[in-house]
Amino acid sequence: MEDILPFLIGGLYAGGIYLILHRSFVKLIIGLIILGYASNLLLFTISRVTRGAPPLIPEEASQLTEPFADPLPQALILTAIVIGFGIQAFAIVLIKVGYQAGDTDDLDDLNTTDRLED
Repeated sequence: MEDILPFLIGGLYAGGIYLILHRSFVKLIIGLIILGYASNLLLFTISRVTRGAPPLIPEEASQLTEPFADPLPQALILTAIVIGFGIQAFAIVLIKVGYQAGDTDDLDDLNTTDRLED
């Protein structure tokens, strides 16, 4: 499983960057979502999260003994997921407003931010 993860992460990054380079708002947001997943998986893989005991020092010991679960990578990934959801929600609202202003989701066709009045 550990041999497959670098290729999976690389594929997610490549797919996310490919979608970001398109001219469509929707593809841009999907690319950002995929990049967020790739970053979370990269953090998870680099931290070598193990299924060990919780990081608590027993009363009779003076230090932790291996293996123990490191809570920092888990907290970083959880924070990244929450921030990613916030960015996705903002981007979806931005898509809606941009489409209403220009009647298109093509980024090259949106030359102005002013709304056209009927």
